[in-house]
Formats: sequence, structure tokens, C-alpha cells
Amino acid sequence: MILALTLARRELRGGVRGLWIVMLCLALGVGVIAAVGTLRSAVDAGLAADGRALLGGDLEIDGGAQPLPDQLREWLRARGATLSDVVQMRSMLIAPSGARSGERQLVELKAVDSQWPLVGEPTVEPSRAIADALRPHDGQFGLLAEQLVLDRLGLHSGDTVRLGTATFRVSGTLTHEPDRVATASILGPRVLVSADALPSTGLMSPGAMVRYAIRVTTPDPARLITEVRADFPNQGWRIRDPSDAAPGVSRFIDQTATFLTLVGLTSLLVGGIGVANGVRAWLEARARTIAILRCLGASARLVFAVCLIQVLTLSAGGIALGVAAGAIVPLIGARFLAPILPVPPVLGLYPGPLLLAAAYGLLIALCFALWPLGRAGRIPGGALFRDGLMPDATRPSARLMAVNATLALALIGLTVVTATDRAFALYFCVGAGLTLALFRAGGSAVMRLARWVPPSRFPSIRLGVGNLHRPGTATPLLLVSAGLGLSTLASVALIQGNMQRQIQEQLPRNAPSFFFIDIQNDQLARFEAVVRAQPNVESLHQVPSLRARIVAVKGVPVDQAVTTPETAWALRGDRGLTYAATPPDGTHLVAGQWWAADYQGPPLVSFDANLAKGWNVGIGDIIRVNVLGRDIDLKIANFRNIAWQSLSINFFMVASPGLLAQAPHTHIATVRLADGGQGIAGEGALLRAVTDALPNVTGIRVRDVLSAIASLLNQVAAALTATGALTLLAGTFVLVGAVAAGQRRRVREAVILRTLGATRAQIRTAWLTEFGLLGLVAGVMAAIVGSAASYGVAHYIMHTDWIFLPLTLIYTLAGALALMLLFGYAGTASALRARPAPLLRNE
Repeated sequence: MILALTLARRELRGGVRGLWIVMLCLALGVGVIAAVGTLRSAVDAGLAADGRALLGGDLEIDGGAQPLPDQLREWLRARGATLSDVVQMRSMLIAPSGARSGERQLVELKAVDSQWPLVGEPTVEPSRAIADALRPHDGQFGLLAEQLVLDRLGLHSGDTVRLGTATFRVSGTLTHEPDRVATASILGPRVLVSADALPSTGLMSPGAMVRYAIRVTTPDPARLITEVRADFPNQGWRIRDPSDAAPGVSRFIDQTATFLTLVGLTSLLVGGIGVANGVRAWLEARARTIAILRCLGASARLVFAVCLIQVLTLSAGGIALGVAAGAIVPLIGARFLAPILPVPPVLGLYPGPLLLAAAYGLLIALCFALWPLGRAGRIPGGALFRDGLMPDATRPSARLMAVNATLALALIGLTVVTATDRAFALYFCVGAGLTLALFRAGGSAVMRLARWVPPSRFPSIRLGVGNLHRPGTATPLLLVSAGLGLSTLASVALIQGNMQRQIQEQLPRNAPSFFFIDIQNDQLARFEAVVRAQPNVESLHQVPSLRARIVAVKGVPVDQAVTTPETAWALRGDRGLTYAATPPDGTHLVAGQWWAADYQGPPLVSFDANLAKGWNVGIGDIIRVNVLGRDIDLKIANFRNIAWQSLSINFFMVASPGLLAQAPHTHIATVRLADGGQGIAGEGALLRAVTDALPNVTGIRVRDVLSAIASLLNQVAAALTATGALTLLAGTFVLVGAVAAGQRRRVREAVILRTLGATRAQIRTAWLTEFGLLGLVAGVMAAIVGSAASYGVAHYIMHTDWIFLPLTLIYTLAGALALMLLFGYAGTASALRARPAPLLRNE
């Protein structure tokens, strides 16, 4: 070992030419993983640090659509707790005065009491106390709104606005709300009013879509939670502490971090090919040195140790660069990412993500370097002299191959164990392994086909095809290098294209123009009359709507129910529930039977088939729901597929009439205007007519929702493209290394061909033929792999339809050809500049 260290140190002093690609590839992949992990830890720390402020206290008791009883408040106060009541809903804010008189804006309304907020400090412009801004003045309560609301309605401080049947005075701009996580306002920006003003609005009608909650501060939250559940059993309330302040954000951060980490791993896998290429090129350049050592009696173990020490030293340098970048980039990027991050990150040095990234880098380096190193150490000295022209078939020792396999399994295990979604990570590992094997097999197939192709009558074409299968060719490595990066980019492009198509093409054709919610039973006839009196109304569809909270699945409480991650959302908070005697239009039953139109027995329910799979429920199982404080058992009668993308009225639970029809409830309606209803003007006229006649009814313009979703999807698409570009960048590094690895051979070949009379044009044509064929094969294979990967993501993860996008794949194919021809031309140009005399003298 001392001799190996001495020889390795002396050779490293002579430079690392040939191994620089190893450092670049590892630095890129490790840097991505380290940066993602660091940013994730910073956001998690931000959530933990601001958990009480985000929750609004030490715990929150959420009653959903059912008001929480005064008995609970008295019970909490008796135990020394401080309370704050919060009511949230959606409503229409109308500007009777101001620059845009008569305009309507959908808003997220929050009504707070004098104790709000228990934790944290809101900020208002101009600065003043919240209680002072919301209190009544000259008979009008105050109102605070986000700047977006004021801009859209052309309002300023002092102007009046209408909520329901009540008029408010704009007191200022709400610039910071401590208990609100930063999320996209798809269904409206925030408006804040006093809880004392809420009854005067007429919005609190029975069955309205309202969320009631009590925030609590107490010295012992854990004990209080236990006592609440013990003294108020079977209430269906949702009780949260600061660790669960923003569960949606935590899930989003986990899923995003998992996706980006897998992108980083893909970059590292591509970089692993670069490691193999770099080590191969470096060994080829040192073939004479290794051969001399072997002829002088150096053992295979010594040669292997010398080479391994050098490769690990350079790998450590690349890993260190990646770790440093991963620690520094989030510090710089946080300033630019602040507007889209849900909470302010707590920036700092997080050793865990950095060590994990370094472990990934080390495992990748060893997995891809051991094979060529082990092979070089076992080739006899004489064979090494001719290995460039007549490669020896020597393999590494069985022990080394076992070590290599163990390291590969360790890499897979580390990926799966550290992932939030372990099943997805395992599928990724399997898919990555199959993709590597596919491209490697594709390279071998190209070599075999090139041997069978009849010789062309054009010498340059014949030479280019021959280069694909000559001894020592890098065809398999070049194909893998280009194919992996292009496959990732193709799959990302197809996912992005399908997402945009869902919103921009399919949805607008089938979507209604408006959703109207909170229509009372005694208002339904008037609502229909007002709507049908408007011109261009093509269709009107309404259904009864109740708010229900699932409390048990097959007798198991929801907090203990086992569900898949993608279906767990339906167990959180209140959900819509309707009833129908006959199947709604477009119903597609996949199991069971619909009940009779005159059915009067125990409540039955028609259930979403996808949720049923995720919850492992079947026909005849019981779903217990809480409606207006009463638990009701619904027996599953049938399953149906729901076309959510149609944007028609869809409920994942449709119950039989009878018991539910007697409960207080509202109605939801969709209205579609023919030919767009004369554009925005026609939609505005309909919205004004409905909200003027029925102030408590809220109208949601689908055009605005789709526009907001499309904007979000464009941001997601840009992020997907950027992450896909990282993998392509890694593939580019690998291609550069692969071309550089064969450059010595190409220079020698160019010199010999020119000496024998070949022209520069013939040599250039031969090499461009070689790279063009490789690019064509890589593009076709990448298109196939990318299509399969995008289908899997769309169908099994996003649960959306997938369509074939040929133009996207044509662009992928064109990109592959352009990339390969670019590098081929660059390698040709430099090789043709070499002077024959020096090389021939050396030979």
C-alpha cells in the first residue's frame, strides 16, 4: 500500500489530464442533490420555527362546516387556555364605489375576533392595530384586503365595498398574515373582516361552505389534545398542533424534493457513464505505463491500487466541489426563490443533506470506476500494448464483481430508504437500471448491424459505418451518454406537453363558464329565473350540496386508516356530498348497481373508483361521515369513474336521497354561455345579475381559474424543463469526455488517412456519418424511453390521460442528431488540424 500511495502521488503530480470529466460529472450530480437537500432542510426548519405562527396558536380545533359549541369554549377556558375564533369562506367582494364601480372579485374571506392573532404579528399599510382597522366607524365595519384585490377593483383606503348584504369601509392593505402559508391564489386573494360583522353579511346561511376553527394557546398542548379527544369523543373535529401546521406544504416540499433528488440521481447516473468514460480514456492514455509496470513484475493488485487511489482522489475533488456548491447555491438562490417558497427558509449549513449527497457521489464513482480499473489490472503486460487495437476480453475478478454488485445494491438501498415515497424511488431505480441496460444493448445491436450492412460504394460512408464496429469503438458508451440525457428531456417535454394540453385544449372546450355556490333552497327558483333571463345561456345544471367530513373507513378512524399517498387528501377536512335518485349525466359505473329511483332504505353511496382502490374498500363496505354534527353510515353500492377534467359538477360521494334530503343544505350550479357569452362582458353581466339579486351567492368564473392554473402549469413546465436540462448537461459532459477519450485514436486515424491520400472532406464525411447514425439511434431510443416514462408518470402518479405528441419527439430526435453532429464535427475539426510529421516520427 505504501508503494501504491507513492506511485499514485507521483503520477498525480504530473497532472490529471483525462480525469477532469470525472470531476465535472460528479460535481454536477452531487451539487444538485446537495442543493435540493439543503433547501428542503431550510424550508423544513422554517416550518418548524414558524409552526405556531402558521397554525395561529399551540393547537387548532377545526369544526369544518359545523360551528363549534360554546361548551367547548367554556371547557377550554376552564383549563387556562386563550382562544381565538376564526371563520373562513369564499365570497364575492363588490365595489359600489371607486375607480371600477360595480366590479366583482372572488375573495378568500377570513373573519377574526379581537384576540386574533394569538401568535405572530400581521402588518397593515398604513400601519395600525388590526382591531382598530376592523372596528365599526360611522356605522360601517372596516375591511382589510391584499393589494391584488384593491388593484383589481380600483379601490383605495376610505372607499366602500359590499360583502353579501353588508357594506364595509376599506381600512388599508393587508401586507402580511402570520397564519397563512404562501400559496397561489387560484380561488381568490385574502380579505379580512371582524367576526362581529359577519352576521350582517347574510353569508352564514345553513349549509354554506364555511370553515369554523378555534385557535388555542396553552402551556401543555399535548395534554390538552388528549383531554379534548377524551371529553368530546366522536365529534369529527380535526385537531392540529404546530408540527402539523401546514401539512399540504410539507407534502408538497417532500414530493418536490423527492422529484428533484431523483433528477440529481439521474444526472449522477449519467455522470457515472462519464466516470467510466473518463477512467477508460485515462487508462488508454496510460496503457504503456501500466504495461511496463506489469512487465517489470507489478502485481495486478498493485496496479489496481495505484489506479484506484488516483481515481478516488479525483472523485473526492469532484464530490467536494459538488458539496460546496450544494451548500452555497441555496444561500444565493433563496433570495430569488423567496416569492415562491411557502415559508421563509432558515438558511444555514445542514450536514445531513451534504453527507447524503457525498455518499451518493462516492457510490456512483465506485460503481462505474471499479470495472474498468479491475479489468486493466488483470490484463497481461503484452496485451496492454495492443489493447487499443485488439481489446483483451479480460474481466475483473469475481471478488471485485461481487463488490461492484454490492455497491450497486447499496446505492439502490440508499435511494429507497432516504426517499419520502419509497415505492416511487424503487420504481425509479428499476427504471434507471432497465434504461441503462437498454441503451447498452442498443449499442451492441448497432455494432452488429453495422457489421452486416453491405459495403457502400462511397469510401467515406463505408469508413463511417466501419467506425461503429471497429475494435475498441466507443459506440455503446456514446449511445448511453447521449440516450440517458435525451430520454429525460423527452419524458419531461411529454409530461409538460400533456399538462398544457389538459388545460389549454381539452378543458376549455368542455368547461362551464361559471360555478355558483351557496344557493339556498328557497333561492333556487329565483336563481334559475335570473340565469335563464340572461342572453346566450346555453345550459344550467344544479345539484344539492352538503359538507361532510369522513370520520371512519370500514370502522377504522381516519387518523388510523391506511391509504395511498395520492388518495389521502380526501380524508382531510370537509368534502362535498350530494344525493341523487338517478345516476347523474355522464355516470360511468365500473362495479355495483345504482339504487332504485324510489329507494327509501338505509343510506347508500356511489363512490369514486380511484379512491376506493387507494382506501382498499369494496362494495358493501361502510364509510362513516359527519354531516352537521351527526355521524351517518353510508354503505357503498357502486363504484364509478369520474372525469374530473371535464370541470362539470362532480362529487366523489353521491348518496341516495332520503335522510340527507331532509338535512339543511345548499345547491351548486354550473352555467355555460354559448359562444363564450360575448366574452368577458357577457360573463360580467351574468355575474352582476346573480350577485345583485342574491348577494350571498358566490360566482366562480372558470376562465379565471383556468388562467391561474395555466400560469401555474407554465411555471411547473419551466421548472421541469430546467431540471431536465440538468440531466442533459450531465449527458453533454459525458459526450465531451467520450469524444475526448477517442480523440487520440482519431488524430492517428486522420494522419494515416491523409497520408494515404484521403481528403479532409472525405474524412469529415466519414466521421459525421458515424456520429449522425449514432444520433439517429439515440434519438429513436430516447423517444421510446421518454414516451414510456411520461406515460407512467401521467397515468400512475398524476392520474391524467396521456396522448402521443409526435412533434415533441421529432424535436427530441432533431436535438439528438444536432448534438451528436456538433460533437462529431468538433472532434473532426481538431483532429484534422493535427500535423502528420510529428506523429509519424513518434511512431
